[in-house]
Amino acid sequence: MPLNLQIHTEHFTNPLYLESGRILEPYDIAYETYGELNDDKSNVVIVCHALTGSQHAAGIYKDETKAGWWDGLIGSKKAIDTDKYFVISSNVIGSCFGSTGPMSKQKSNGEYYRYKFPVVTVKDMVKAQRILFDRLNIHRVHAIVGGSMGGMQALAFAVHYPNFSSKIIAMAATHATQPWAIAFNKVAQESILKDPNFKQGYYDPQVIKEQGLSGMAVGRMAGHISYLSPESMATKFGREYKRTDGLYELFGKFQVESYLEYNGYNFTKWFDPLAYLYITKAINIFDLARGFDSLADALKKITSSIYLISFRDDLLFKNIEMKKIADTLGEIAYKKYDYIDIDSGYGHDAFLVELEKFEYYIKDALDG
Repeated sequence: MPLNLQIHTEHFTNPLYLESGRILEPYDIAYETYGELNDDKSNVVIVCHALTGSQHAAGIYKDETKAGWWDGLIGSKKAIDTDKYFVISSNVIGSCFGSTGPMSKQKSNGEYYRYKFPVVTVKDMVKAQRILFDRLNIHRVHAIVGGSMGGMQALAFAVHYPNFSSKIIAMAATHATQPWAIAFNKVAQESILKDPNFKQGYYDPQVIKEQGLSGMAVGRMAGHISYLSPESMATKFGREYKRTDGLYELFGKFQVESYLEYNGYNFTKWFDPLAYLYITKAINIFDLARGFDSLADALKKITSSIYLISFRDDLLFKNIEMKKIADTLGEIAYKKYDYIDIDSGYGHDAFLVELEKFEYYIKDALDG
């Protein structure tokens, strides 16, 4: 069966009350769907994206060659099988792919929000999605799946909307963002803020799209280091040197340097710098236990079956962080959970790259 990729945007005029006490109104949510919704709406699977992801999780747009970021996992006969499931993937608020974010225009004056945009949290992102699903007349879903910040969203759904999803599959995430990850985000933040072309947030978005932003590129390079591991870098690049560069040229490059440069500078032409600042803030302040006496108290709210996946050499959100969630579920004698640590030397991005190592697990969790 074809993927049946459908592109949508929903407009909301009711105020969205945020965790900070501020209000966002009106706002848009851009989303995609794949597969067919069955008659009793029991086959919905929600996919949540990571920091720089978008609603485009699967399939290929007309005139483009790059498939959605989880295309290997979503589709006919794949782990998230669109012959069986109706998959919804939405762009989080605060992002820059059609949902309302810092470079959206304000209704009151037609100017970009920029810093007038409120700080949003992962809980706010999830709340906005919950309102979207109400609009779509979907009040309970089969499963919610996500990795990294997508895993954070899945866990937030489990805690704050405990009867909404039968199954929660969270991978490469954490119960609360730790100093190591916050430190990498700080490098990216400073690199953006100190770039004169950022113009203290008052840049022309068209100029950034055409020329990029070198400070943001540097920050992204630091991010890329945290997404890989020493082992995966050694495998991927070794000590290969760029063939056209001399070994004794001061700025001659190793392949790993070329890779970081290419990905860093390319990234800045398609991802908005203010959105990057806002979303990394949401990641930094993520803490499942906020508003509860402890992580255990937060997890006591859960009623879904929980499937937790970590990756052995994830440097960004270490496997012990996911294991802590599993251990705490064990301590509160919660029966419906399972935890697996994938034997992977790839690093954090294994959840996007090494699909063959965990797709069977997702398939079993969804179909079981």
